[in-house]
Amino acid sequence: MISVDREVTVKKIINDPATVVVDALRGMALAHADLLEIHYDPAVVVRADAPVSRKVALISGGGSGHEPLHGGFVGRGMLDAACPGAVFTSPTPDQVAAAVTRTDGGAGALLVVKNYTGDVLNFETAAELAAADGVDVRTVVIDDDVAVKDSLFTAGRRGVGGTVLLEKIVGAAAERGVDLDGCEALARRVVAQVRSMGLALTACTVPHAGEPSFTLADDEMELGIGIHGEPGRQRVKVGTAEELVPALLDPILEDLPFGDGDRVLLFTNGMGGTPLIELYLAHGIAERLLAERGITVERRLVGPFITSMEMQGMSLTLLKLDDEMVELWDAPVHTPALRWGV
Repeated sequence: MISVDREVTVKKIINDPATVVVDALRGMALAHADLLEIHYDPAVVVRADAPVSRKVALISGGGSGHEPLHGGFVGRGMLDAACPGAVFTSPTPDQVAAAVTRTDGGAGALLVVKNYTGDVLNFETAAELAAADGVDVRTVVIDDDVAVKDSLFTAGRRGVGGTVLLEKIVGAAAERGVDLDGCEALARRVVAQVRSMGLALTACTVPHAGEPSFTLADDEMELGIGIHGEPGRQRVKVGTAEELVPALLDPILEDLPFGDGDRVLLFTNGMGGTPLIELYLAHGIAERLLAERGITVERRLVGPFITSMEMQGMSLTLLKLDDEMVELWDAPVHTPALRWGV
């Protein structure tokens, strides 16, 4: 066990909590040398063939601890670069500015920002720096979490699972040569049509903190949890999957709203410590409930793609689809975490 101080030990496969992000990036660079180029000062994950001439650069980032988000989605058909901050800490403006510089192919850059106060401020600062250097930079903020309006890290709704879907769809458009105006408009359309909500059965432990971010009784869960362990809507007794899935799905359906005749992408996400057997079970229930409402699930994604360290829990994300989104979702992608069509 790793000693954080004289009283606290962290049961994790790490060396030093202060270097965990850099140590992980070094391993990622070795594991995916064919796909990625990783820089350390400042820390930026870039697709290996960047910059791509006359292509809009799609860039995102955020605190580490949510892997594979965002670095795992860098590559053909998705992100051009990702900026990993310290664990649960926003990346700095110089990281984002470096990402813009390293991926600038002459067609501008689109920054995808989850709605957390630090992320929004730092990405906006970086956009101003890049604009001063003559790069056309646009910013799109995603805020798909229906659980709460304001939270510990944000004013307004939080950006969560919809981020993955946005990065895939807009990444495919950018790969096809869609210009900056088109990519920005598409990203805003995804933001308008995607909703998410999650729950936690256990807390996670941030390495440098050395203790769980919150406590739950053995028979409790947090409904509407954030990806940093922020409080949700309410703390309730743990129920069966048949009870838990509607508790997530109903608020999502009511919010947009979704209804009879809609075509959707259903994303059943694990928070880091939830086994796939449980995610598939929950996904099956969600599909059945949607079918009962006349909602057609045309595309699906199941797995731990936006996590909260080792938290046990899950989230559901629904995106209302149109023909263009389906085509772009199906387009080839080749990243460490998502790969099809190649």
